[in-house]
Amino acid sequence: MKTSKIVITGGPSTGKTAVIEQLEKDGFHCLHEVIRDMTTEEKTQGEKLEMVSNPIVSVPDPKAFNLKILHARIAQYRSALESPRNMVFFDRGIPDVLAYMDCFQQSYEAEFTLACESHRYDHIFLMPPWKEIHVTDEERFESFEESLQIHDCLANAYKNLSYNVTHVPKGSIKERVQYILDQINTR
Repeated sequence: MKTSKIVITGGPSTGKTAVIEQLEKDGFHCLHEVIRDMTTEEKTQGEKLEMVSNPIVSVPDPKAFNLKILHARIAQYRSALESPRNMVFFDRGIPDVLAYMDCFQQSYEAEFTLACESHRYDHIFLMPPWKEIHVTDEERFESFEESLQIHDCLANAYKNLSYNVTHVPKGSIKERVQYILDQINTR
């Protein structure tokens, strides 16, 4: 049995995590965002970091931080291949690393693009920026304007990697989950 690998992505405060958590409550196998734990770890190590925007522009070594994210997402991808379930949902995919690096004008080597090309997903769902639910907190630092830029970079990164991206309309968590499941079931 082939496991369908499904990415839920979008800029900060778009409802991705709430949708992933609902899918998990509904019994689906979900893999959570890796960067939140990494951001907390970076903030507690060594000098106190002042997060002025996304962590990849605030940490002392952005390249090392991005490589750590890339390797964690590859590990998640590989773990999904071992899943006995027919569907696995990811809170962000490997191409998100490229999108964020593009958005914050950071260069990257071939290792990053090769990882995206050799670890392909079956469905990509992009959540739109949503000003009414946008918040910043101890792990989310981007302004709404940055969220708009990140959204565009995410759309471009997946498009450049030849993905068919499905845009998820705004709505309640349950409506969004149902929309995603309906889209998967009609393909």
